[in-house]
Amino acid sequence: MAAALNFDPALLLQAQGVRVAFFDVDGVLTDGGLLFSETGESMKRFNTLDGHGLKMLQKAGITPAIITGRDSQPLRARLHALGITHAHFGTEDKQPAAEQTLNALGLDWQQAAAMGDDWPDLPMLCRAAFACAPANAHVEVRARAHFITSAQGGFGAVREFCDLLLVASGRYADLLDGYLRP
Repeated sequence: MAAALNFDPALLLQAQGVRVAFFDVDGVLTDGGLLFSETGESMKRFNTLDGHGLKMLQKAGITPAIITGRDSQPLRARLHALGITHAHFGTEDKQPAAEQTLNALGLDWQQAAAMGDDWPDLPMLCRAAFACAPANAHVEVRARAHFITSAQGGFGAVREFCDLLLVASGRYADLLDGYLRP
């Protein structure tokens, strides 16, 4: 059975060779809203489609890495549940954090993709071989992205980006087939 997804071939060519994908959190993995309980504890809402996309990246040999300006126990718990081990928390200057991850993985910016929604993400987006923004990203971020998702951050945007990377890697069809076999 053929996959239902179609992406522009030029985008797929540009995304080929990606081995690491950097993700911001607020506005990308979440809707960007900040929720606090009565006791001041932060709460996050994550999309399960996004989570499955991140797990599929790992199966395809693409390392998901999180770089976020905030830190919270809900975020750490979610990343642990997804098996994501490359994460930088409370990082306002995201480029050095990304370069630290690239060095640890023995990769360079030509093997990197990045997804962000606001100005602090621009240094990563401008250096990565492939840049993505959710539909509700700031206009300056969207202007510099190679791909803008149809979904907003926190509502499946990460999954769209993961699917594109999986198709570009040539792994989408065989991963999908694993779910379609009787």
